[in-house]
Amino acid sequence: MAKKIVIDPITRIEGHLKIEVEVKGGKVVDAWSAGEMFRGFERILIGRNPVDAQHITQRICGVCPASHAQASTLNLDSAFGIHPPKNGMLIRNLMLGANFIQSHILHFYHLAALDYVDITAIAQYKGADKNLQRVRDWVLNGLEQQKAGEPVAIGPFLPRYEGDYYIKDTAINIELIAHYLKALDMRMKAHEMLTVFGGKMPHEIGIMPGGATQKPTVDKIVHYRMRLVELIDFIDNVYVPDVVLLGKAFVQCTKTGVGYGNYLAYGVFEEKEDGSKKFLPAGAVKNWKLEEFDHNKIAEYVERSRYSSKSGLYPQDGETIPDPDKKGAYSWLKAPRYDGVPMEVGPAARMVVAYLKGHPEVKKELDAAFKELGADLKVLNSTVGRHLARAIECKVVAHKLLDYVIQLDPDKPFHTPFEIPEESKGMGLTEAPRGALGHWIVIKGGKIANYQAVVPTTWNACPRDGKGQMGPIEKALMGAPVDDPKNPIEPARIVRSFDPCIACAVHIVEAGREVTAVKIV
Repeated sequence: MAKKIVIDPITRIEGHLKIEVEVKGGKVVDAWSAGEMFRGFERILIGRNPVDAQHITQRICGVCPASHAQASTLNLDSAFGIHPPKNGMLIRNLMLGANFIQSHILHFYHLAALDYVDITAIAQYKGADKNLQRVRDWVLNGLEQQKAGEPVAIGPFLPRYEGDYYIKDTAINIELIAHYLKALDMRMKAHEMLTVFGGKMPHEIGIMPGGATQKPTVDKIVHYRMRLVELIDFIDNVYVPDVVLLGKAFVQCTKTGVGYGNYLAYGVFEEKEDGSKKFLPAGAVKNWKLEEFDHNKIAEYVERSRYSSKSGLYPQDGETIPDPDKKGAYSWLKAPRYDGVPMEVGPAARMVVAYLKGHPEVKKELDAAFKELGADLKVLNSTVGRHLARAIECKVVAHKLLDYVIQLDPDKPFHTPFEIPEESKGMGLTEAPRGALGHWIVIKGGKIANYQAVVPTTWNACPRDGKGQMGPIEKALMGAPVDDPKNPIEPARIVRSFDPCIACAVHIVEAGREVTAVKIV
């Protein structure tokens, strides 16, 4: 008889995501991904000055605000009919790249690694490192509370799923815990890189329609590069080797989390001012077959989402009309489709598209990793494969940023002047760390008449559509082993491998419209 397991919420992600799986014979036979947050920003923007958009949309998320800043400014560039000068383009790339690095390091070490690392191994630490000693004492205290039957809450370490799920070698566990702590410093360095040109993080102020807000001085170039060199050393010699180690230690996780084999990438890091060339290319892959990307094939469906809006709309025509009691609906996320089919987005999608397009740096780094793991490109369609794609992308992007920063010219312009049109439409397509990100705008009377954002987690964590097609996370959960229903670690590993961000993915109530009334007692 099938047993239903509910993980609500999935921890160590951004936002509130509920996962339900039906298990029969020790394997997942059905799955549902439900975005449980109800919020958003599109309606806030209506009636405002268009240039407000790149500031307000950054508040969608504190993890990847640079991506929303980039999408929004590209959107406005499109609507205003302008392009940034080379300096402006490079500064945008440098800020976005810093955010990519920070987010990827955050995801592996601070969100996902504890699914594999045995944190209790730190109890055996005998060394002199003060930070490791503090973690050891903290964990020991939690274990004593657990042994005494007291509630334990020393998150993110304990409580956890208990079982034979973790690395067994004590020395390797302690080394990875040390890297967990080192990664905190590295994330700070990446944030500092972004603030060199962005002014602050989160919610940078260094970007605007037409380019950047300040010139690239020699001092800024030096400070950015100095931090980047330190990060490259960590990525090359710690992060990537740790992920390869994980792949070798958890070979079974190269067979779980297998999705459709459909991937979508908008491309990212402009290398021509008009956006016609990007370092990581755009493309669509259906069942491992590469196609050229066409934005007109994007549509959002709401048959199983809590909205009464029309289904199958192109994002620029999108509607957001909430219906919390809608029959058959189970998520506040819409269901985007490309040419009518679900698509996985994110680092794996970008690496698959780049690899199939013959990207030299991506092919070189992935082939080296595949050789170590005895794998090929299709390993990226797995739990561990998504971590590998993220690490390799982090390395490739970090090295490319070295090239971008030395191309800056303090004597050249960094911004193109603009005028706000009375009526126009725009589209800004880029990539966030978690995947394909698009912003669309309609301007009427010089004000925003409609604004829509289709974000990575909407693609990945979406519900079924009207045809019954599962979202990518739901599909990846199918067949996952569940040895102990009380400790469903494999479904959790699979979901976290996508790095969901629910705050980005959900929408907002219409102004003045009551969604539902709840009595709190």
